[in-house]
Amino acid sequence: MASVTYDHVTKAFGKVLAVNDLDFTIDDKEFLVFVGPSGCGKTTALRLLAGLEEITSGTIKINERIVNDVAPKDRDIAMVFQSYALYPHLSVYDNLAFGLKLRKTPKDEIKRRVNEAAEILGIAEFLDRKPRQLSGGQRQRVAVGRAIVREPKVFLFDEPLSNLDAKLRVAMRAEISKLHHRLKTTFIYVTHDQMEAMTMATRIAVINKGKLQQLDTPQSLYDRPANMFVAGFIGSPAMNFFKGHLRKSGSKLVIDTGGFAVTVPAERAKPIQSYVDKPVVFGLRPEDVYNPQFVPPGIHAENVAVKVDVTELMGNEIFLYLVNGENIFVARVDPRTNFRIGDQAQVAFNMDNFHLFDPSSEMAIR
Repeated sequence: MASVTYDHVTKAFGKVLAVNDLDFTIDDKEFLVFVGPSGCGKTTALRLLAGLEEITSGTIKINERIVNDVAPKDRDIAMVFQSYALYPHLSVYDNLAFGLKLRKTPKDEIKRRVNEAAEILGIAEFLDRKPRQLSGGQRQRVAVGRAIVREPKVFLFDEPLSNLDAKLRVAMRAEISKLHHRLKTTFIYVTHDQMEAMTMATRIAVINKGKLQQLDTPQSLYDRPANMFVAGFIGSPAMNFFKGHLRKSGSKLVIDTGGFAVTVPAERAKPIQSYVDKPVVFGLRPEDVYNPQFVPPGIHAENVAVKVDVTELMGNEIFLYLVNGENIFVARVDPRTNFRIGDQAQVAFNMDNFHLFDPSSEMAIR
């Protein structure tokens, strides 16, 4: 088993910093997910750990061993790529056994490991087939199995589900989570899909432009994003942002966006007092915007006048695209809502869950 440490790791391609001063530790047996938009540096961070790219500065440790100059084959890791990378002329059994044969592993040990991996992944009946005779999901299982037979200290996954259809992605997500629970090994997983990250990870490292934005549990990232990037990236649909000012109205604090003004609950007012009469960015998730008819009891609800621009019925909920002055935002509301395009209506903001950000630094105001 192994922990992994990125100690001020930087990777530059010419003048471009693909990875910029990554500095954190991944615990033994943890399932850590790198998440961020395309080109943010998450795959480069994984390739640096695998030894497929050279580090510009800093060190990477597996346990307490610095691996900067250690060959990839000697790092005791196994990597599952976006492409299945299976040998088309070999059977599933031989694909699984190939790496072990190169290492001159005894035949009995190869057979044990291959059969065990095949049982874990539910592909034992396919061992005699060639990759072309398998579905996409079955091929992905073989690619994962090829990593399992290595019995490495660390598993690396580089967007392994991106070639699968939506239904299969959900199924394979669950399979990989169960696999982590069963193997009790360190998993490091790269994806641009925040839904994958939220459902699988022990902790998530959110990266943008090569820099770590926040490292925390999925729930903490959702509830307490460190900045506007994390707030907008975690959650689907994304958080709504409104430019405004914080001002006093008698003894109360009010967030005024020009199109609407909402009162801050008393218990949320003290930490933001220093921003009175200053510009702020008001953030609210779509799930905290309600049809006033179906507001849950016990919340601080503030009504806002809107025009309904677009409606999307999702079955168990409705997405409303709403307009208030220059503000355009999204709500996830009860499916019993009967709003129609063009309606002038009211929605209720749950002010217990609002977020506030500094417009210049884009950092959260706690």
